[in-house]
Amino acid sequence: MLNKRQFLRHYNISEEFLIQNNIKWDTLVEIYNDFNKYRKSYETQADLIANILRGHKKVHSVKTRVKEAEHLIEKVIRKTEDRKRKYGKDFEFTVDNYKEEITDLLGIRVIHIFKEDWEEIHDFISIMWNVNEIVANIREGDNTKTFEELGIQVCSRLSGYRSVHYLVESYPTTKKVISEIQVRTIFEEGYGEIDHQLRYSLHKIPEVLEQNLMLLNRIAGSSDEMASLINMLSKSFDEIESKHNNTINIKDEKIINLKQKIESSETIDKKERKELINEIDEILHKA
Repeated sequence: MLNKRQFLRHYNISEEFLIQNNIKWDTLVEIYNDFNKYRKSYETQADLIANILRGHKKVHSVKTRVKEAEHLIEKVIRKTEDRKRKYGKDFEFTVDNYKEEITDLLGIRVIHIFKEDWEEIHDFISIMWNVNEIVANIREGDNTKTFEELGIQVCSRLSGYRSVHYLVESYPTTKKVISEIQVRTIFEEGYGEIDHQLRYSLHKIPEVLEQNLMLLNRIAGSSDEMASLINMLSKSFDEIESKHNNTINIKDEKIINLKQKIESSETIDKKERKELINEIDEILHKA
């Protein structure tokens, strides 16, 4: 049961704010109860989406989250002013519209290792679901060429937060549910988790922590670049080794063919034939 007094005190929301924005408590309770009624089906749908994503070869790991009911109500209140600006002053959140207006009821986070792996995961998501929106969150100064070529909206974050967010449609029942899929590298995930934890646990982040967060963000970005370089060099070495082995195999095959010709030759005397075959065997053994 949603306790009004405790809720407003916990989230630092005033009664006056509700009145000013024409937010009815009874409507909030209806949304709260409706969401809790279907929450289990949302968890099942989030797991289904996650399992599909886990099947992709470039995906390292997947996490799921279904929004807590109280956090949903807090967001409904917080987003009311924005929706009134967008739709008009008469707009109200209701049981009928909150599922489409609050787009992160289901959250799926996809982690990959190398930055270049994102493109294959992006293609996979675009094929598997109807994508309503894509936003690439970047740090100012990051390379945005790939996003721009694909027509993806870019959002520069002062915090340095990096992640590509997708809003996709799914149908756990006959009603449409919007899910948010976040795709990021393992280094971006590490930084994002630390940043998120600090911002939610501290009312105001001290300047010394803010500076160190920015330093950590730069290190995470540099780590991504270094990992990509290592990946590229590894592929180059594999290619060189493959070409070298192929060359050796061709050479050995030619020598073996030559040996067979010498063995069957009638124009070479027995002693000379034996000496040539021994030399060829020695070459093959050294190779």
